Amino acid sequence: MSLKLGTTAPDFEAETTQGPIRFHEWAGDSWVVFFSHPADFTPVCTTELGLVAKLKNRFDERNAKVLAISVDPLESHHGWIADIEDTQDVKMNYPIVADPEQKVADLYGLIHPEADAKLTVRSVFFIDPSKKVRATITYPPATGRNFDEILRVLDGLQLTDDYQVATPANWKDGDDVVIVPSITDAAEIKQKFPKGHRELRPYLRMTPQPNK
Repeated sequence: MSLKLGTTAPDFEAETTQGPIRFHEWAGDSWVVFFSHPADFTPVCTTELGLVAKLKNRFDERNAKVLAISVDPLESHHGWIADIEDTQDVKMNYPIVADPEQKVADLYGLIHPEADAKLTVRSVFFIDPSKKVRATITYPPATGRNFDEILRVLDGLQLTDDYQVATPANWKDGDDVVIVPSITDAAEIKQKFPKGHRELRPYLRMTPQPNK
């Protein structure tokens, strides 16, 4: 089973395409978006890895590191990178974990018990600077991941941490947000949300995005 939200992301040591890492030490005080792939030289994942390389500066702006994993060995990863760079017109700029013994895959619940043991589940883990798993998204093999959505989720998580707000349905950066129900004192609301708010119901209070 995949990791539950709020649990500590397992630490591990592994070889990557950018050298050996100890995960928690490598993550430091950054957020991490850790995403898994079933195998090297797979078509959908080739497009995804290339796109993330193009988007890396947008993750950097959010104090987020990106890390990929597949259960193939390091030599295979380097061959795959050559294909990714050639077909996606990018330069790979983040590491891919080599996990041929499936140790990391087992730690993160990426091996489906009823599927091919060599094929990892296509999951995304959002891990905060305290090393807690804050969100996960799992995709089927044939559906490419939407990295605009992944960035949107990351933005929402960071907004919640920084401003005690939640994001409503279809929220996009710059839209109004929801004041979390735990804030009930009128003076505190006024102090925290000086742009004002609209009370649609006592439990549903909208306010302009605080950092815009």
